[in-house]
Amino acid sequence: MSTPATAHPDPVADAQWAAATRGAIAESDAALAARFDDNGDIDRLLAARAQQVDAVLREAWSHCLPQDAALSLFAVGGYGRGELFPQSDIDLLVFGEAGAQADHADALARFFTLLWDAGLPIGHAVRSAEDCTRAALDDVTVLTALLEARMLVADLDAAAHLANAISPALIWPARDYFAAKREEQRARHARFGDTADNLEPNIKEGPGGLRDLHTLRWVALRIIGTWDPDSLMAIGQLGADEFATLERERRVLARLRFGLHLIAGKREERLRFDYQKLLAARLGHVDNADNLAVEQMMQGFYRAAARILRIGDRLLQRFEEQLEGEGEPQPLDELFELRRGYLTARDAQWPRDMDELFALFAAWGGNDAVRGLHSRTARALAEALGRIPAYFEATPELRQRFMRLLRGPQPVATVSRMARLGVLGRWIPAFFQVSGRMQFDLFHVFTVDQHTLAVMKNLASFASGEADERFALAHQVWPRLRKPELLLLAGLFHDIAKGRGGDHSELGAVDAREFCEAHELSEGDTALVAWLVRQHLLMSVTAQKQDIADPEVIHRFATLVADRERLDNLYLLTCADIAGTSPKLWNAWKDRLMADLYTATRLALRRGLENPVAADERSEETRAEARATLTAFGSSDAEVDALFARMPQIGFERSRPDQIAWQAASLRDVAIGAGCVRARPVSGDEGALEVFVHSPDRDGLFAAIVATLDRAGLAIQQARVLDGPHAMVFDSFEVVPADTRHNPHAEDVEQRLSAALSGSLDGIRPTRRTQPRHLRHFRIAAQIGFDAVAGGQAGRTMLSLVCNDRPGLLADVAQVLRQQHLRVHDARIATFGERAEDVFQITDQHDQALDETQQQALREALLACLDGEKQ
Repeated sequence: MSTPATAHPDPVADAQWAAATRGAIAESDAALAARFDDNGDIDRLLAARAQQVDAVLREAWSHCLPQDAALSLFAVGGYGRGELFPQSDIDLLVFGEAGAQADHADALARFFTLLWDAGLPIGHAVRSAEDCTRAALDDVTVLTALLEARMLVADLDAAAHLANAISPALIWPARDYFAAKREEQRARHARFGDTADNLEPNIKEGPGGLRDLHTLRWVALRIIGTWDPDSLMAIGQLGADEFATLERERRVLARLRFGLHLIAGKREERLRFDYQKLLAARLGHVDNADNLAVEQMMQGFYRAAARILRIGDRLLQRFEEQLEGEGEPQPLDELFELRRGYLTARDAQWPRDMDELFALFAAWGGNDAVRGLHSRTARALAEALGRIPAYFEATPELRQRFMRLLRGPQPVATVSRMARLGVLGRWIPAFFQVSGRMQFDLFHVFTVDQHTLAVMKNLASFASGEADERFALAHQVWPRLRKPELLLLAGLFHDIAKGRGGDHSELGAVDAREFCEAHELSEGDTALVAWLVRQHLLMSVTAQKQDIADPEVIHRFATLVADRERLDNLYLLTCADIAGTSPKLWNAWKDRLMADLYTATRLALRRGLENPVAADERSEETRAEARATLTAFGSSDAEVDALFARMPQIGFERSRPDQIAWQAASLRDVAIGAGCVRARPVSGDEGALEVFVHSPDRDGLFAAIVATLDRAGLAIQQARVLDGPHAMVFDSFEVVPADTRHNPHAEDVEQRLSAALSGSLDGIRPTRRTQPRHLRHFRIAAQIGFDAVAGGQAGRTMLSLVCNDRPGLLADVAQVLRQQHLRVHDARIATFGERAEDVFQITDQHDQALDETQQQALREALLACLDGEKQ
């Protein structure tokens, strides 16, 4: 029961009321959570919580304010819409003139204190009409919150007074408000990379999120004066199908947000990894053979966001037309015209057939003046989606029309538009299956469809003719392509079979072949596209996991590639694929790896596969180029001969000439048997260093170097450990900053390593670090394999390790190898999101391959280390 307001409040009674109210709210929230878990209607749940809080607020108001107080209470913002999520703020406006505010200041303070003590997250403002006008004029978000004011303790006169205070005639006329909200939306989208397809998307603020729906509502309220769907449909601003779709997707997002608040127990709007699996289970999703429960849930979100974005763009354009008019038409051809820069079908019955629909994209791609698609034409296109046949059901003429789009101007932009508007998923059903499909890992930061479009966008950049410093050779290779559309098709199909089970490369190659045959490509062209899809990972795996300085590796790779056309296309596809997987994945080191493999393979193909490069030939070429560099800087032939004699022969086979010259120059002032450490920046890769360690060989040296580099904040990408004359080692490391905010200088690295290696190595241990939050949610069963090393390195054992990445992993592994009295001769370090895939060439302390007993002991020690046990 409510207690009447009194001039002398009773603190004890207030505390009892707050405690009782807090308990009642908790009990009610628990009941709502149970209804949610029982698949209760989300709109009723949101309304029920708002109504529950309404009752509490009215009771508290009557408890603190006299009935004749000249003040009114309004719900504003989301609460004003009558929807309240479990952890949402409760925004209030106390509306009244300054005198009334002053008269009841103590009562209002008591009112808000009661609500806070009752556990309600209140956000409030106390304003007069003039205050509301001034605040809304200064900040459009204040106006937006007031647009949705709902009476709690107020009458119609107060509501009208508030409405007048923020009317378009007084502040923020419709045109200005629309421009402000459009700019606000653009800035908000930009904060999230202009895509909803992020690994941890924001349900409320991100592109296609609930805030985009709210924006449509606010703009309609300001421009037209209503968000009532019947009224909007009556004046042609909203289609019944559009409204139904928006409502359906709103409920999808609302249910996700409600559940997220329940699981997080706080006001959380991001679908963070911490909550994704829990939320998927709470929503009833179940893992199946091809699709994890969390991936099913996230695909539902991404598809809902895409539809909201698509329809929202159309509605905002209609609101703009309401303000600006359509403008004079500018004919383009017999089918299309421009209206205020928007591409518009001239025929009200467009499209009369699917050829006209494809003609739309041809006209769009061929005219740079097009701002976008006119809302009326966009709606006609949406209504025609159901009539678009899958390519295998289409006429030969329509298939050729599609191929002409790929061969025409801006083919990648055209494909991206077709994907965004839902056309591509109809034409290629397999593409629809991967639309919005996420992979629950940290390697793939985009959904499959968005990754595919990013890959094709990278391919388009290669065709631009403008050099890009990120890609050393791409812009030189692209002009040599015989038919660029074949590479675009390979990019379109390379991941199209993700999520079906089985090898997506093999399954995708089958899809690509069927598509090419249906579109009447020649057998040679079809075979090229299918081969590229099947082998799209070949170059990346070869470059990152094998020693591409080894002529045998190059010969094997060249044999698989077989000809120059395949090599050109595969190189471009590989660069575009890696760079399109994650913005952080492509760097100068990977660019150099791919360029070196491409160049070496091109040479091997030019020589002929029957004439592989011999190791001694490679060695002599490297010697000659390194000698030329050293003599150019003043070294005599005799000095060069003396320096080369101190270096391992295999280094001339496996290193670049500039590396040999740099290392040799480092030995000039170093006595035989003495060590040195040198570091230099890697060209084109900010923060990356090449580190050279020349030192007397001793057990534990590799582990000590790795631990020191780790302590210096450097992550190792590649390591080569060579044994030289006089019991000296020649260790080379490619390192990058583990934290891009911290770029150690080459001189600092030289000093730290020199100091660490000058004394005993026994005290150098890896640093223990806390595992980052995002890595804790991805568990990979460790895989440890042993193989004999073939070729010139026979007598060594190849250790392959696949496991969860974490800070200091390589240092810990090196420490285990040291404790097992093993020597490291080569290492290739690859990280794919949360997944580390490292390869080492190792021997025992007598430089012999490991026997089965040694392999088993190493396996057990590594597993214990990876499980966190002390070594």
